[in-house]
Amino acid sequence: MKIENYIRDIQDFPKEGILFKDITPLLNDPSARKECLSILVTSLNGQPIDKVVGAESRGFFFGMLLAQELNAGFVPVRKPKKLPYTTISASYDLEYGTDTLEIHTDAIKKGDRVLIHDDVLATGGTAKALGELVEKLGGEIVQFNFLMELSFLNGRNKIEGHPIFAAITY
Repeated sequence: MKIENYIRDIQDFPKEGILFKDITPLLNDPSARKECLSILVTSLNGQPIDKVVGAESRGFFFGMLLAQELNAGFVPVRKPKKLPYTTISASYDLEYGTDTLEIHTDAIKKGDRVLIHDDVLATGGTAKALGELVEKLGGEIVQFNFLMELSFLNGRNKIEGHPIFAAITY
């Protein structure tokens, strides 16, 4: 099964000139979803994980599944003012603008082995911000994990020094 067959291209979304990779067909197919989860878990080579960090909002889908499969805690990282407890934040550039992410200050303990998951590695801004938040709280990044990578945008350059895995590369 090729999971890339379950990714749909949407032209000019969220703005003109952007080719958006829509994962909803993948989420809608139980067999494809299971295969994708297996690929993402296998990429860890059995390394222990204490916490899975998922980025709002598409990182939540497989982030929670990964946490369940790995018997790890799940940490949602969200847009500003969406988390109810004390937070720290990091700002970043997107392919189509800028944004900020927040994490609860008690979500990760010093020495926690962390898997960072998001749906796509594009310019690397979101991933870099996620890494900064995890490291500020004392977590050790085991791997950056993505459903897909848009390699032509060179996002890897912003998170060099850490293992990076993408199930699909464009």
